[in-house]
Formats: sequence, structure tokens, C-alpha cells
Amino acid sequence: MILVETVLVAFAMFSALPLPCPEWNGKNMRYALCAFPLIGLVCGGLWYGWGLLCAWLSVPHLLRGAGFCLIPVLVTGGIHLDGYADTCDALASHAPPEKKQEILKDPRCGAFAVIHLCIYFLFYLALCAALEPTREALWSMGLAFVLALSLSALAVCRFPLAKNTGLAHTFATAADRKTAGRVLLALCAGAGAGLIVAGGIAGAAMLAAALAGCWGYREVAHRR
Repeated sequence: MILVETVLVAFAMFSALPLPCPEWNGKNMRYALCAFPLIGLVCGGLWYGWGLLCAWLSVPHLLRGAGFCLIPVLVTGGIHLDGYADTCDALASHAPPEKKQEILKDPRCGAFAVIHLCIYFLFYLALCAALEPTREALWSMGLAFVLALSLSALAVCRFPLAKNTGLAHTFATAADRKTAGRVLLALCAGAGAGLIVAGGIAGAAMLAAALAGCWGYREVAHRR
């Protein structure tokens, strides 16, 4: 029962899927971070299914790419884009760290957030439309979603917290951070190995890009 509740807590926090949401408590939040990669598994499975369907129906490349682009947004409810938009506004302010944290909490969307979201979707759509939905590519992208969510949860678990409030703080303080960190490291290693097996050189490049992005995120968060 606790295992099911743990998974449901993770999906309630980081997805828009219509699943029952148990009351959060110390038991079902202890390892909720370990269940985050399951949301990536859902995104990857839908990517795989959409790619096969488009190949079977000979769907135009642009429409196929739009589906790829929208799947993670629909699954997560755009929570990652909300954070991205807030971060773009905060970093563009060039204000002291305390002011940046105030901007991160501001529910309004600034001009820099809109500009960066437009750039993100334009570039992501172009990449998705250009992707040939081979089995190797679809397997690689599915594993990439799992890796991304594993790294995200690992960051919450292991990186220093900027403040003592918010969802990240809630999940980090409720977690068994030592055990959860080990599980998430193992999941990252498994997803990374799978990427190399499924995608070869391209998969290895995807893994390297993901690790570089995670490290870059840590450095920006620490400095700014």
C-alpha cells in the first residue's frame, strides 16, 4: 500500500495525469523522489507509441513533431516549463540572489519568460519534426526521459537547497536522502547504459549532454 501511495505522490507532484492523490505524509513521501523516473517512463512510452502510429499512418513530419513536442507538456502539465519561465525571468533580472528568489515566486509571467518559451518551443518543434521515428531513436528518447527525471530528482535529493520553503524543500526534507540518492544514482546509471546500448554514439552523446546540463544547472544555481 505504501509503495502505491509513494508512486501516486510522485505523480501528483510532477504530472497532470488523472490519478487518485493520497494525503501526503512522512511514510509515502520518504521515497517519492525514487518514483519520479516513472513519469519519464510514461512520456517515453507515449513517444514510442506516437512514433509507431505516425509511421504506420504516414503522418506528415510537422504534425508528428508537434505530437512529440506536446506529449511531455501534457503528461507533466507543464510544471517544468513553469519553472523554466520563472528561472528565465529571474536570471534576466541581473538582480541580487534575494531578489531573484522573489522573482521565482512571482506568479506573473515576464517578457523574458515569454521570449525564452517561444525560443524553446520553436527549437524543440524543429528537432522533433526532423527526428526519424526509428526504433533506435524512439528507444533512446524514451530512456532520455527516464534519465532526465532521474537527474531532476537526484538534484532535489543531493544539491543544497536555496531556501527552506517550497515543493523542492518539502520533498527533500521528507525524503530518506541517503537511500533515495543511491537509488536515483543507480537509475541514472541504468538509463545511461541503456542509452548507449540503444543509440550507440548518439546515445552516448545524449548521456554526455544530459550530464553536462545537470552540472551546468548546479553551477548556475550555486553562483546566481
